[in-house]
Amino acid sequence: MTVSTREFEGLQIPAAGTYELDAAHKQVGFMVKHLMVSKVRGQFAEASATIVVGENPLDSSVTASIKTASVETGQIDRDNHLRTGDFFEAEKYPTMEYRSTGVKSHAGAEFVLSGELTIKGVTNPVELVVEFEGATTSPYGQHVFGFSAHTEIDREDWGLTYNMALEAGGVMIGKKIKIEIEGEAILQQG
Repeated sequence: MTVSTREFEGLQIPAAGTYELDAAHKQVGFMVKHLMVSKVRGQFAEASATIVVGENPLDSSVTASIKTASVETGQIDRDNHLRTGDFFEAEKYPTMEYRSTGVKSHAGAEFVLSGELTIKGVTNPVELVVEFEGATTSPYGQHVFGFSAHTEIDREDWGLTYNMALEAGGVMIGKKIKIEIEGEAILQQG
């Protein structure tokens, strides 16, 4: 039996190897200001990721793909509008892609990844703050680790500029988008 964890600077981290995001144990969520006074939350139901944990954990990397048409905010008309050319243009750009380019820093269980996010064919640098939540072996013998990640982006940097001015001042949709990800990753066997 292989060892599922190892020690790194006081943490029990996952063994080196290639891990896949567990579709049944993930959430790719976002939050944006609405009418300048409240928040709208949503998620993408379909996302995949491959995480390569390096022998040296600081050499680890991640690639992720999110299906734009899988956006869900709890309101069908809004979801359909988000799939149009005003926002994700899901038919022409079926996925958003993230690719890490390195581990920028780490402190304890927090790792800051440098990377590139591509939305609608536009690629910009994005730092992702990843909190390592722990590693274990599941009752089914799978080596699993958990993580949380977050960042904030300006949607206009990717050409997502649709908005409406409000009579009282301000705009209908905020520019800043908070992205929050929760997940488990499973070691892929040979």
